Amino acid sequence: MNDLRGKHIVLGLTGGIACYKAAELCRGFVKEGATVQVVMTEAAEQFITPVTMQALSGRTVHTSQWDAREPNNMPHINLSREADAIVIAPCSADFMARLVHGRADELLSLMCLARPIARVPLLIAPAMNREMWAHPATQRNMAQLAQDGATILGVGSGFQACGETGDGRMLEPDQLLEDIVAFLSPKPLAGKRVVVTAGPTFEALDPIRGITNHSSGKMGFAIARAAREAGAQVTLVAGPVHLPTPRGVDRVDVKSARQMLDATLAAVPRADVFVATAAVADWRPANEAGQKIKKDGSGQAPTLSFVENPDILLTVAQTERAKKRELFCVGFAAESHDLLAHAQAKRVRKGIPLLAGNIGPLTFGQDDNQLLLVDEQGAHELPRAPKLQLARTLVVEIARRMSGLPGTAKA
Repeated sequence: MNDLRGKHIVLGLTGGIACYKAAELCRGFVKEGATVQVVMTEAAEQFITPVTMQALSGRTVHTSQWDAREPNNMPHINLSREADAIVIAPCSADFMARLVHGRADELLSLMCLARPIARVPLLIAPAMNREMWAHPATQRNMAQLAQDGATILGVGSGFQACGETGDGRMLEPDQLLEDIVAFLSPKPLAGKRVVVTAGPTFEALDPIRGITNHSSGKMGFAIARAAREAGAQVTLVAGPVHLPTPRGVDRVDVKSARQMLDATLAAVPRADVFVATAAVADWRPANEAGQKIKKDGSGQAPTLSFVENPDILLTVAQTERAKKRELFCVGFAAESHDLLAHAQAKRVRKGIPLLAGNIGPLTFGQDDNQLLLVDEQGAHELPRAPKLQLARTLVVEIARRMSGLPGTAKA
């Protein structure tokens, strides 16, 4: 999707075994459309060669502040002025200490010190042994770096090259890439709290079987990610799906419609936006059998009775905050036919400002989708595209309406 198109990133490598991950991170930046300038410390060259990073970035790697290739002999000035961001990955404990004290005796630390702080952000991906990470000196340095304006991207936990297990591993390249894309994204929902429901629900018939649907949860998870990228604090209430949680999103796992209702009602009192993406079962068995319902050889199917599930979107939309538009509610309608008519009717019936409709069989389980946005002004179609792209467009539409600007729907 070229999420970093037009961006220029300076990728700094310091001494650590996690330099092998920096190669994949560099490749990820390039695939997302960024240009990448790699700068390496002398210690980093002990773990990965400049030739490797040059091949991946397509640019000559800089390793010395005395690099004669720069006409003015000032790579620390030239490189920092061109950057949209400086990313240090991996950032060793030693290099964090250098940054705290303003050391400037080699190119990378000199460049960080010389960067225009107000215009060029510094993002740090620490990587070190668990004891080094937990040491008070490292924790003090990290706090000071954050106070000085750097962004600490955090660490992972697990098996380390030294043979120990714990915190301190550099985050995986895909995790760092998602965090950096989010950091560099516009923030139309900055300071807002968003609650998203996603996926199907499962209504048990007995301990073995139940009623569900084909929803994969991908659209709701994409909306949660897009809202986080837009600066919101996001809570994702997820039905039974096997999808990774978007970075920076709080996830609550549920199974049934009633569990989803309870989790949603617990989250929305603090929210500014509620997006009901989940495909909630309209009905559930009136009674859940305590044991598996087995065939008895008669050829007769068991008699089942059903009761209606609570309407989560309608319940939230009828709260006082939603009626006063202190809580902006967005619904989803997955239909099999007559999408416009059903979507318009559902929006009015629920009493919500915005509804997104799609044809369920054409989107369930897919990585792309096609949406019809319906509000009181009319309808506007978003052509088929990756779900994350549609989610980002929807987030912009929500932000516009919340700020009093008109949406794109037309009568």
